[in-house]
Amino acid sequence: MSGEGRSFLGRSVSRRTFLSGAAVAAAGLAVSSCGPSVALVGGGARSIDYWNLFGGGDGVRMVEMENQFRRSHPGITLNAVTLSWGNPYYTKLSMAIAGGSPPDVAVMHLAKMGAYAPAGLLEELRPEELSRYGIGPDKFLPQVLDFAKYDGRIYAVPLDTHPFVQYYNVDICRKAGVLDSGGNLVPMDSPGRVVKVLEKVKKVTGQWGVSFYPNDSAGPWRLFLTLYGQMKKGAPILSHDAKRVVMDDTKAERALGFMTELALKYRVMPINMDYGGSVALFQNGQAGLYWNGEWEVTTFQAAKMNFNMVPFPKVYTYRAAQADHHSFIIPKGVDPAHKKTALEFISFMLKDSYVWAQGGHIPAYQPVVQSEKYRHLEPQSNYAGVAKYVVTDPIAWFSGSGSIMESHASGIFQAVMAGRMSPRQGVRQFRAYLQQEVSLPKPY
Repeated sequence: MSGEGRSFLGRSVSRRTFLSGAAVAAAGLAVSSCGPSVALVGGGARSIDYWNLFGGGDGVRMVEMENQFRRSHPGITLNAVTLSWGNPYYTKLSMAIAGGSPPDVAVMHLAKMGAYAPAGLLEELRPEELSRYGIGPDKFLPQVLDFAKYDGRIYAVPLDTHPFVQYYNVDICRKAGVLDSGGNLVPMDSPGRVVKVLEKVKKVTGQWGVSFYPNDSAGPWRLFLTLYGQMKKGAPILSHDAKRVVMDDTKAERALGFMTELALKYRVMPINMDYGGSVALFQNGQAGLYWNGEWEVTTFQAAKMNFNMVPFPKVYTYRAAQADHHSFIIPKGVDPAHKKTALEFISFMLKDSYVWAQGGHIPAYQPVVQSEKYRHLEPQSNYAGVAKYVVTDPIAWFSGSGSIMESHASGIFQAVMAGRMSPRQGVRQFRAYLQQEVSLPKPY
């Protein structure tokens, strides 16, 4: 059976190609077995299955929002399932869609758009359809909504922006003399000023100026893309069609060079620290600053630290910070009745996203961002403006949060930061990897 004739995005896609595309939508990794899928429960239009990948503090807040939905919608049965973060989640999701048993609504990082939309795995969401539920295009920043589009069409509803930011320990920074009279960090608007601040902080902590996690599958990539994006507007890595590598090697080398200097020359940043260790370094006062995503805010609040959060400093020419966006998607193949209920669910979750914002993420739904309650939510609202100038992974089938591309890049960059290769060698190796990926035939 050829399966020819199944049409997505206006193109005819064979069943074989569709399944192949679904497989690589799980971030370019070899696909493991789909595993048990979650069966539809109830089967009626007032019952929906929802998949997400949130654990930790995010998971707690997501459950709180789900429960609020259940209480306010007693006629709808919500079957929520949380799966393991990263590729296990995306593998199950893509294979469930391809296998014809998808959930009615699911969470997806928008950096995954390049893998899911071209493969025909997502329902298009028309603007007028979203407006009927109060979540039309006018409710989002255009810069954020653009990430939810593919070929000009909307395939996801953004929930948040979660950028790379800067945390600082107020007490340590005050002792180091790097706060102004208003209690804000002094400008760190050049590589030299960054080093100067971190060296002063290091003298107070006795260990490190800034905590970071080079020994991680995403950390070095996040810092690199932030610095590269501040030198090269938009942080282009691949061409729009993902067929060519367009990275500016000179600027990429400069970004890697600065990361290496912080670790090896000035020794203000740890070289081999993993993610958990980096959190502990900052929490224990062994570093006065911390570079990471904003999602650890509740960790330090729970520890009753005296800390603050601000956007990542503009070290070079442009404001830029690496980020991704959580979003809601409706998989291809969901029947119209369930799609309506799913949109009702998505609408509620966005309007309830002040709960989500407390965990650090910047809400995508602008009525929440503009609310008095959010404006007074500190330190979370301090960096809300970052949503307008974030840089994200290149749009490609092998890219996106948790992808092998991020892991591969981070491995190379960590080796550079540890002095095992030069920044130039690191850029060349990364370019060679990218060239290999874009040379492969697209799997859909």
